[in-house]
Amino acid sequence: MSVSVSGSQVLSFPSIPRPHSNPPPKPAALPSSSSPSTASRDSETDSSSETNAVKNVKFVYARASPSIRWPHLKLSETYSSTHTQLPQDDIFPAKTQPFDTPEEPQKPGRIVVNNDEAQEALGRRSRTRVKKMNKLALKRDKNWRERVKYLTDTILALKSEEFVAGVLEERRVQMTPTDFCFVVKWVGQQNWQRALELYECLNLRHWYAPNARMVATILGVLGKANQEALAVEIFARAESSVGDTVQVYNSMMGVYARSGRFDKVKELLDLMRERGCVPDLVSFNTLINARMKSGAMEPNLALQLLNEVRRSGIRPDIITYNTLISACSRESNLEEAMAVFSDMESQRCQPDLWTYNAMISVCGRCGRPRKAEELFKELESQGFLPDAVTYNSLLYAFSREGNIEKVREICEEMVNKGFGKDEMTYNTIIHMYGKQGRHDQALQLYRDMKSFGRNPDAVTYTVLIDSLGKASKVEEAANVMSEMLDAGVKPTLHTYSALICAYTKAGRREEAEETFNCMRRSGIKADNLAYSVMLDFFLRFNEMKKAMGLYHEMIREGFMPDNGLYEVMVHALAKENMWGVVDRIIEDMEKLRGMNPQIISSVLVKGGCYDHAAKMLRVAISNGFELDHEIFLSIMSSYSSSARYSEACELLEFLRERAPDDIQMITEALIVILCKAKKLDAALEEYRSKGGLGSFRSYTVYESLIQESIQNELFDVASQVFSDMRFNGVEPSERLYQAMVSVYCRMGLPETAHQLLYHAEKNGIILDNNVSVYIDIVETYGKLKIWQRAESLVGGLKQRCSKVDRKVWNALIHAYAFSGCYERARAIFNTMMRDGPSPTVDSVNGLLQALIVDGRLNELYVVIQELQDMGLKISKSSILLTLEAFAKAGSVFEVQKIYNGMKAAGYFPTMHLYRIMLTLLCKCKRVRDVETMLCEMEEAGFKPDLQICNSVLKLYLGINDFKSMGVIYQKIKDSDLKPDEETYNTLIIMYCRDCRPEEGFSLMNNMRSLGLEPKLDTYRSLITAFGKQRMYERAEELFEELRSDGYKLDRAFYHLMMKMYRTSGDHLKAENLLAMMKESGIEPTTSTMHLLMVSYGESGQPEEAENVLKNLKTTGVVLDTLPYSSVIDAYLKKGNFSAGIEKLTEMKDAGIEPDHRIWTCFIRAASLSEGADEAIILLNALQGSGFDLPIRLLKERSESLVSEVDQCLERLEPVEDNAAFNLVNALLDLLWAFELRATASWIFQLAIKRSIYRHDIFRVADKDWGADFRRLSAGSALVGLTLWLDHMQDASLQGYPESPKSVVLITGTAEYNMVSLDSTMKAYLWEMGSPFLPCKTRQGVLVAKAHSLRMWLKESPFCLDLELKDAPNLPKSNSTQLIEGCLIRRGLVPAFKEITEKLEIVSPKKFSKLALLPDDQRSKTIEAYTEGRKEKLEKRKKIVDPRRLKRIMKIRSLKRRKYFREASIPNAIGKQRTFKPIGTERLS
Repeated sequence: MSVSVSGSQVLSFPSIPRPHSNPPPKPAALPSSSSPSTASRDSETDSSSETNAVKNVKFVYARASPSIRWPHLKLSETYSSTHTQLPQDDIFPAKTQPFDTPEEPQKPGRIVVNNDEAQEALGRRSRTRVKKMNKLALKRDKNWRERVKYLTDTILALKSEEFVAGVLEERRVQMTPTDFCFVVKWVGQQNWQRALELYECLNLRHWYAPNARMVATILGVLGKANQEALAVEIFARAESSVGDTVQVYNSMMGVYARSGRFDKVKELLDLMRERGCVPDLVSFNTLINARMKSGAMEPNLALQLLNEVRRSGIRPDIITYNTLISACSRESNLEEAMAVFSDMESQRCQPDLWTYNAMISVCGRCGRPRKAEELFKELESQGFLPDAVTYNSLLYAFSREGNIEKVREICEEMVNKGFGKDEMTYNTIIHMYGKQGRHDQALQLYRDMKSFGRNPDAVTYTVLIDSLGKASKVEEAANVMSEMLDAGVKPTLHTYSALICAYTKAGRREEAEETFNCMRRSGIKADNLAYSVMLDFFLRFNEMKKAMGLYHEMIREGFMPDNGLYEVMVHALAKENMWGVVDRIIEDMEKLRGMNPQIISSVLVKGGCYDHAAKMLRVAISNGFELDHEIFLSIMSSYSSSARYSEACELLEFLRERAPDDIQMITEALIVILCKAKKLDAALEEYRSKGGLGSFRSYTVYESLIQESIQNELFDVASQVFSDMRFNGVEPSERLYQAMVSVYCRMGLPETAHQLLYHAEKNGIILDNNVSVYIDIVETYGKLKIWQRAESLVGGLKQRCSKVDRKVWNALIHAYAFSGCYERARAIFNTMMRDGPSPTVDSVNGLLQALIVDGRLNELYVVIQELQDMGLKISKSSILLTLEAFAKAGSVFEVQKIYNGMKAAGYFPTMHLYRIMLTLLCKCKRVRDVETMLCEMEEAGFKPDLQICNSVLKLYLGINDFKSMGVIYQKIKDSDLKPDEETYNTLIIMYCRDCRPEEGFSLMNNMRSLGLEPKLDTYRSLITAFGKQRMYERAEELFEELRSDGYKLDRAFYHLMMKMYRTSGDHLKAENLLAMMKESGIEPTTSTMHLLMVSYGESGQPEEAENVLKNLKTTGVVLDTLPYSSVIDAYLKKGNFSAGIEKLTEMKDAGIEPDHRIWTCFIRAASLSEGADEAIILLNALQGSGFDLPIRLLKERSESLVSEVDQCLERLEPVEDNAAFNLVNALLDLLWAFELRATASWIFQLAIKRSIYRHDIFRVADKDWGADFRRLSAGSALVGLTLWLDHMQDASLQGYPESPKSVVLITGTAEYNMVSLDSTMKAYLWEMGSPFLPCKTRQGVLVAKAHSLRMWLKESPFCLDLELKDAPNLPKSNSTQLIEGCLIRRGLVPAFKEITEKLEIVSPKKFSKLALLPDDQRSKTIEAYTEGRKEKLEKRKKIVDPRRLKRIMKIRSLKRRKYFREASIPNAIGKQRTFKPIGTERLS
């Protein structure tokens, strides 16, 4: 709004011009000062003009009257005030200052201000203080005003059929040319047609020649009425007569400026200069106003226009500056407005109220309410009084910020100052509530507005409908539209558009379409927004026919869809496969909109037409278009989001060949696409090969490479790319910093991650709010047990932040827990309890974990009780943590107690809990508990997983229950579980222990075919099993396969093979193996050479073993008794006792004292000697070396010898290599062989007492009768067997302890000193006729039914005297004899040989019967048995009935199964090889 002062000191408040076009609605727009180049508001058109232009909707702004705007100034009015009309498209209208000349008369509605104080308060200087008018001039001034007013009222009072010419002909008043100018102007303010009629009448009657002032006046009237064509015609007609007058040119320029036709204004300005007419300040102000209305402002445009005015030698005035600031306000360009305002102050041009209003307006528009408030205070400090526009502008600034309290405060101040809330105020606040979603308050304010007598205008209704529509309150929006129509307010284009948008958002197609049609029926033409909304709506509802019809209508009306709408169109058309229509749309984009192929390509890509897009882009590049970076990256992004990576790569290769200037950008895009396509190797290759182009500067390239490397867990690659990124000066983002901190933590480099935090903070990126970053670093420090650094990190975070997140505290507690720092963890826990945040389950678990790692399990229950006393609940996870701790410690009792407590408390066991329990029970070999828990687990609905099955398999493997292993393996297959490496390794070891290495080897091949690799221990077990089965070639093949496959075999493998060669007696291979060891870089040790010497000894070549010993001596190795024992043992086994004794002497001469190894060798040899003389020779040699205990045991009968043996064993207990165990075995063999069995019994019991033998080596307890003689020698086992039978005999006679259903004797399958314990036990028991038989499922186990065993012990003559006694005299010969690994009674040897040679395989019972017969009777019985067997075979051949033959064979087969069975199923898990009676190995 502008102020002009006439010569009579009259204030003028002209109206505000309407813009030429109707822009889209701007709800609650900020009030701003409009261009001061326009003089007044458009006058109201009469009925004849309504057909030529759209009728403008009036908005009455009652505060246009100064007496209302400043009520405290007590201004008086000379005429009734006119109302200022606001345009329909701007809620806060712009105000303008007029360009009228100073001698302009006062308009109706102007106010006479008689005091200077009021004049100065309004921002104007009082001119009365400078110049006063005399009384004559004042009288003349009053007379001409009366004449002009009289004629004006007369013309305006004319009826439509009356003419102005009639009034002029009457000549009632004498008028001057100047008077007529004012009449034309005053009439034009009410009716521009009558003003034009008056102008034409004056010209036609030639009452005076049209002067410049008259032409300028009528041009101004026509300009305000938007009658540009008439103004141009009058200007062209009068141009020759008026001459080159600045005033006329300025008026015509003002006509063009109203519609923003800057080019026309510029042409007139240039024409003025050509004709020698010098432009004045008004000319330049008009030019500036036209430029500001012609389009968006360019940077620094306002200052450029100011400089152009100054270059013309004219100083800008207040109107110039206000025009520029008002334009900046409309553009929301605060920076430019501040620059103009600063220039204004620097040029000492005093700002007025309108300047401050415009500045407050632009600050509000730009979201700077505090700056607007500062200007408001500055305005008051400069002596200006704020008006309604000022308050509304400030109100809008804070309403846009959503500051309800401040808005309320400003409203209260307005009311206190005498201003009431007007329509503009209500509109602003309603819009604020709408944006904040407070629709109920907005509606209430709308109702209050009506109740207070404020009539809502189109803007009010539009704002309400728009806000309700955006909140999806469609019904309320429709109701507001109904109220608008009922109130007689005509909806505008923007009102209809807002309601259409509301309906489209809610998906109500019919209502939206009906509203659109209603708008057109009401005479309002749709604009681009309305067309676009409806077109988009039809497309989304797949109404293709309506959509295309509306599109063509839109084109005809001169509107074009924007790029986004074209994207929706082509997408919908492509979805319907309407490719022909797509081609036509592309043609429209190219021809009608003038879009270049690159932009069209971008639209097509976003619309999903990739092939068309690629084609357009190729055409663009081929035609010489430069590759636009933004469009190119947009296309690549669309390709990437739709995962069309191959097409993207093809396009990039095309561009690489034809756009060499953009090779860097194309390469970067290619790398990004390859990363999106998960082709990291290709992306890295491209990155490394093109790195010489000048280092990549694109952040996206580095981010893509790093993210893809992280997804592929290539953390070293991600770290390298990140280093390149920082080296090349590309600053990482916050998200990338977070990702790299996580990467370094996962790489185990928390120090690097910690340093990265400092680097990010240095670059202004603070990660304090990202808790996960600190948690990762603290946890990694904890895992590496660097809790000090974790503590320092959290301490620094605590100093910077007022409150540390609970998760960070928990991470620090867990960091302490990894190192077992319970006290520090407890201190943090107590701090959380005291200062907050309160601890959680994770905090409690970390505290308990610290105690567990510290090994203080006994304090767990105490700490848990303390936590419960503090009011904390112990969760299930905490209980599980405690249970796991006790499980790892192997405390079955505590684990079961916790488990039962959990069940009692109502905690249902989970799969994880069952897994822990079963793993522990399997580890402790609690078979019954395991089986019970498996049943409980299945009842609870859980199926054992592979980990549990593997644990159970290991359990059964540990107790050699191969049948149960077969059951578990079958469950694995039935449950569709895939066996893993652990499963196969366990099963292969089972085959090896079951003496079935071939089946184990077959299973290992199956394992390899599945891509699983056996462990080295599995290979070792197979080689050992092949060696035990004397399948040496297979063992050698497997060993060579391991070496050829590149396995790094340790010394144990070579020792294993050497032991096998020792057993086989193949010393040559043992020598070759020694060479292989050296080639593999494994130096042989003394143990290795010992094994080599043993192999020579087993092959009967003690001389070679002695050569090895001599070689060892030459190497300078310090020798002990081990290599000598190997050589001595070799000589003694060969029977060369003298050589063995000679080596003993040689060893003593070398200063090596004989130890347990040498003693054991001589005692073993003595126990296997044929006669007592040989044994005494050997034992005398030992006596000569200082160990006389064995010879004394044979010759003396003193009880003191037992105490000496006890002392000897006490000395040997700490010695390694099972020294005491081996010595006891050897002594018992010796004493049993020479019938000193009572002495043997004492030593046996002494070994048990000293825990050399197990305490449960045999048992006779309640329902637990059994024995386990594994690892015992034959003599010691026979002593133990006799003692066990004696105990069981006593129990059978007394009836206590009660026996089980069956009694088990475990002998094992190993050999000790070339003696098979299993064969020896069988021979001894079967000779006695015992009921013990071989177990059907396990090898090396004998089983007897308890009832049969008790009867045998009571009634058998062999059991009448089981007391162990010493022979009165030392027998001359050995009482036992070793035959093919079986140590049997010497007197039984003939019978053994005869039975095994003639009958081959017999049952134990028949063997016992035959062995007891005399020699001649035994031969006859064997012959009769043989003949009887032949007769049965002949009878079987004569049987014709096959069913009878089958039945007989079945009965015989069942009988044979009592003692042995055949392994008929080759690959069945848990099946064992055949048990054969004594002598079968020899016969086979």
